[in-house]
Amino acid sequence: MKRSLLIVSGLLASAAPAVGQGLTGAGATFPNPIYTKWFDAYNKKTGIQINYQSIGSGGGIRQFTEGTVDFGATDGPMNESQIQAVAGNVHHIPTVLGAVVVTYNLPSLGDAKLKFDGTLLVDIFMGRVTKW
Repeated sequence: MKRSLLIVSGLLASAAPAVGQGLTGAGATFPNPIYTKWFDAYNKKTGIQINYQSIGSGGGIRQFTEGTVDFGATDGPMNESQIQAVAGNVHHIPTVLGAVVVTYNLPSLGDAKLKFDGTLLVDIFMGRVTKW
């Protein structure tokens, strides 16, 4: 399952910006399409512009840590050392959820069936099974 988290500082979470001000964020590419819709709707309702740069989770964490954006988004939570590098509090807020689907297309199997059970899928994702 793919998750995206919005990472905000304690001050941002508790303070609402005045009309005409804006917010800047950066991070994960996965949630960008829905963020674009949400932020546009929010702007129409409030007049507050939210500029989100879809640069990848690592870039979002880096910019958030450096203080160059108001919030960051990432596909997974920041680890303890990343959190410690931020001046201020960090709040992880899950925003979107996506799925990962394992598929295959092997016409050479004919009527034979592949069996993907939980154990095999874990081994594939853990790198223990590399040819299947």
